Amino acid sequence: MSVATWHALCMDASHAGRLAAFWSAALGMSSTALDDGGYRLVNDDERVQIWVDPVPEPKTVKHRVHLDVQVGSLDGLHELGATALRPPTDEDEWWVMQDVEGGEFCAFLREGMASLPGHRLAVVVDSVDPYAQVAWWGEILGLQREREPQGHYAALETMGRLPFDYLCFVPVPEPKTAKNRIHWDVLCPDVDVLVARGARILREPDDEISWHIMADPEGNEFCAFAPHRG
Repeated sequence: MSVATWHALCMDASHAGRLAAFWSAALGMSSTALDDGGYRLVNDDERVQIWVDPVPEPKTVKHRVHLDVQVGSLDGLHELGATALRPPTDEDEWWVMQDVEGGEFCAFLREGMASLPGHRLAVVVDSVDPYAQVAWWGEILGLQREREPQGHYAALETMGRLPFDYLCFVPVPEPKTAKNRIHWDVLCPDVDVLVARGARILREPDDEISWHIMADPEGNEFCAFAPHRG
């Protein structure tokens, strides 16, 4: 049983239109401009959605939450304005990339795929204790641990319940120092249940917002909406 259900992935952007154009083309999603200056990306299944939200503050630190995508080649990403930061190594099979706002993401090359659109492989979260994080979010979202656990990270298999294959938590030495520019929204009928399990309320609904802004046990921000607002 889950405490909450996945609603959307959200990205902060200094130039929302530019970032929305990049990710909509990279992932084969349609983009709709919103009255607040943001954008909503969807595909044929409207449960798969990404919100690009305009914010005044620029990116100052490495993303602690990022996307992993599978593509046939890097050509399409380069044409959209992405930059390669690091090629695969003997230990890591992926390219570390930057999007058009400097946001880090990883690209896995797969034979037989078109260059674009990419496949949404995983959302990856830097963690102090990835095993505690995967246990916590697994309980909240009702997801099971990866069937073939890895020694250096922890992952949840989404089994089609989230719009990507895995939710991964990886250990990093550096602490969280700034608000995450990527977070996710959940639908939850009772935020007190989240609090009882270790979440914190950062901001309650008020005259400006109708949702709760929360933090998980490691301080990662997420938003909790009542189900009727989903």
